[in-house]
Amino acid sequence: MCNRSVALIQREIEKIGISTIGISIVRRFTEEIRPPRAVFLKWPLGHPLGEPFKARQHTTILRRSFNAIKEIKEPGAIIDLPYKWKSKDWEDQS
Repeated sequence: MCNRSVALIQREIEKIGISTIGISIVRRFTEEIRPPRAVFLKWPLGHPLGEPFKARQHTTILRRSFNAIKEIKEPGAIIDLPYKWKSKDWEDQS
């Protein structure tokens, strides 16, 4: 599904009162389509939650993304998450 479709779906879900968050790994596309809320990670394509088989890493990204729902006050805002790809101490980068 293309990014624009996802943003349109997010907007429709938001219209009925459910908050959404997008996890972006291509900032330019996210800036263009302006979903209601998004977090950005400078990670390789196809890995929005992190490295394969790293459940703690995936959980951290999901929790941080859900927290961003409360933090973002302006529609279309993007929060840059500080985590680095393949960092040995990625869990300490908050």
